[in-house]
Amino acid sequence: MADIESGSRFDYVIVGAGSAGCVLASRLTEDPNITVALLEAGGKNESLLVKMPAGVGNLIATKGATNWGFETVPQQFLDGRRLYQPRGRGWGGSSAINGMIYIRGHARDYDQWRQTGLTGWGYADVLPYFKRAQHHEDGADAWNAEGGPLWVSRGPPGDPIYKAFIQAGKQAGFPVTRDFNGYQQEGVGPYHLTIRDGERWSASAAYLRPILASRPNLRVISNAHAGRIVIENNKAVGVEFSAGPGKPVQTVRAAREVLVCGGAFQSPQLLMLSGIGPADEITKHGIKVVADLPEVGRNLQDHLDVCLINEMTKPISMYSKTKGLKQPMIGLQYLLSKQGPGRTNHLHAGAFLKTRGELDRPDIQLHVVNAQMRDHARIKADRDAFTIHACQLRPESRGTVKLASSNPFDAPAIDPRYLAEENDRRTMRDSVRIMRDIVAQKALDLYRGAEFAPGAHIRTDAEIDAWVRQNAETIYHPVGTVRMGADAKAPVDDQLRVRGVEGLRVIDASVMPTLIGGNTNAPTIMIAEKLSDILRGKPLLPPQDARIAEDEMAGAV
Repeated sequence: MADIESGSRFDYVIVGAGSAGCVLASRLTEDPNITVALLEAGGKNESLLVKMPAGVGNLIATKGATNWGFETVPQQFLDGRRLYQPRGRGWGGSSAINGMIYIRGHARDYDQWRQTGLTGWGYADVLPYFKRAQHHEDGADAWNAEGGPLWVSRGPPGDPIYKAFIQAGKQAGFPVTRDFNGYQQEGVGPYHLTIRDGERWSASAAYLRPILASRPNLRVISNAHAGRIVIENNKAVGVEFSAGPGKPVQTVRAAREVLVCGGAFQSPQLLMLSGIGPADEITKHGIKVVADLPEVGRNLQDHLDVCLINEMTKPISMYSKTKGLKQPMIGLQYLLSKQGPGRTNHLHAGAFLKTRGELDRPDIQLHVVNAQMRDHARIKADRDAFTIHACQLRPESRGTVKLASSNPFDAPAIDPRYLAEENDRRTMRDSVRIMRDIVAQKALDLYRGAEFAPGAHIRTDAEIDAWVRQNAETIYHPVGTVRMGADAKAPVDDQLRVRGVEGLRVIDASVMPTLIGGNTNAPTIMIAEKLSDILRGKPLLPPQDARIAEDEMAGAV
């Protein structure tokens, strides 16, 4: 933990140096008259595995310095299994261990927020903030921009399995999409990645590290686990933190506001530890109620995922590329030259598809991996294979995050209630059949071996449902536990102010009222970009009606 005198005072105290916290720390301190303390429970995340994109599998699979490695409570509709819940720890948060896929979601996801009364959160309103954050290596167009901190690159051609998958999707009757964030999300195509010159470009790399030497008004305090928000006269005035159990508790004071950026699991946990949340949940742990907000910790949504795995008839998967001494040589080659298999994430292609034709937007997302990928890579590959992941983009099931105890070092009790709703079960079942249809196409004949997960013998609805219950896992996109809303029941308003407590906001994925159709890192960064303008009293960026650009593109596609 950085040396800091307890009781030190700053204009803003930010809890969590993840995707949102790094953005806020950078944008707020652009004003030299604003002072910021950024508290982070983890360290600086300077390891080779964090920087090297191919290290993603190890980072996700391993609980430790970079990964909280949470678990859910037993899941009623997944045969009572506890599901592993990797979440990033340290500078960059989950953007330091994620798959580095840059996705914003569907335009209608944000229009849906606006239609619930959240003025300023429609797609036209948020697109300028996505673009302000971004530097796309292909240059600017109607949907992409240059000059922002977050580097976005097109994946390399990579292994031929990715090109074959896209061609197979086309043969199966799906459109081909060049940019899932552009004119048309629906289809098969290449992913764009938060990788810069072969290096993971986390929120820390993009927003935090480049400014540290030149911003004396920013203080980053690592290994500082927040335990409680200090509230006086109904106003948040600081945060208590500690380096670990039994270590001294220190306090940092906020003259203006406390900004909680702990993510969908730990933001509601910190609020409840501070007496903000459901009164019955708080009092059972001996905590005094400051603000009775029953929906704190509710509305949890996440993308549940299943994998179709086929043996590969050619030795070109990551299994053959990393056997024996090849794996350490990949790390050495990357360390010396940033070249070789280590410089990419091996997630170059995917799809956004509809399981039913009448839907107004895709309801499943596919990720293709040139490897056998089971249980977050915790089950080691034993053969050449390729994996297709499918997740349901808009689950109807809703879960909770609760306190396990009043000890801030105990993990929260996470209960996503996966597959509680019948439509979620149907969608997962349909996704297996769609993946099989794509894999059966001629374009994959050269690479396709036997299917060993689920296995060709799993055919009926009942058999597929049973296999999903036994094998589905999260693909790491929890949101919604401190949802924003225009209604009085929502824990935060449209400017992310916590209801009932002054000087306190929550700014991270927990505020999303509904789960967007895609990976959540870019939307979390967008939310923080927009809130930085609100906090500084700056005019909001003018809306951009992307549908005009869509109309213009329609004749050219």
